[in-house]
Amino acid sequence: MIVEYIRYRVPEERQAAFPHDYARAAGVLARAPQCVDYELSRSVDEPACWVLRITWTSAADHLQGFRGGELFGEFLAAVRPYVGDIEEMRHYAPTAVRGPGASVPTLYDWAGGAAALERLTRVFYRHVLADDLVGPLFAHMDDEHPRHVAMWLAEVFGGPDRYTRERGGYPAMLGHHLGKAITEPQRRRWVALLLDSLDEAGLPADPEFRAAFVGYAEWGTRLALTNSQPGAEVVRNAPVPHWGWGVAPPWTG
Repeated sequence: MIVEYIRYRVPEERQAAFPHDYARAAGVLARAPQCVDYELSRSVDEPACWVLRITWTSAADHLQGFRGGELFGEFLAAVRPYVGDIEEMRHYAPTAVRGPGASVPTLYDWAGGAAALERLTRVFYRHVLADDLVGPLFAHMDDEHPRHVAMWLAEVFGGPDRYTRERGGYPAMLGHHLGKAITEPQRRRWVALLLDSLDEAGLPADPEFRAAFVGYAEWGTRLALTNSQPGAEVVRNAPVPHWGWGVAPPWTG
């Protein structure tokens, strides 16, 4: 991934229109497969100053893919009046210096870290292999697969990005589903076995954590089902998703 920052100093006569025009431009970014996310912020100290942050899948995807694609003209039409107001426009690569603050723990930390997730996937895949409905999908599963899935869950829930660094990230996970033709009954059974395994593996049972976990399980399995169908049009290059608490933060008493 690469992060682009665009810093604007917008004259007073265009300040009212600026966020409205960028809302139109944001609609284009939301449809661009090269765009991971975006955010427009305004300075509280100098209201004329605005910063747009866009995360792209790569610099090449931005400069050649997006700018060379059919959506760029629509995007540029929305922001063209403000091109002359740009003070800085640069790409930045994320570094290893990052981490959460102390206000709210990640789902990874709340779950118990890598040890808890590996315990969960060991229990889960033992049940999967014994199941007559989903077991055939994993008949040739590698012995290391449960550990690799634990690495995936760890990264999704805010832990170390080992799956990206060591296993190939989202494209590698996608490759495990392509052509599998997963059925809806199989998806539902997979989710049910996973949720049952949470209790057996001793992961937190508070409503907030379970709601967030169920949300990811539903989202992820529905995406996997769609991507697994023969001839499915899939997004092959994307970052590993990052899942948070959603609308209910952890209950700390």
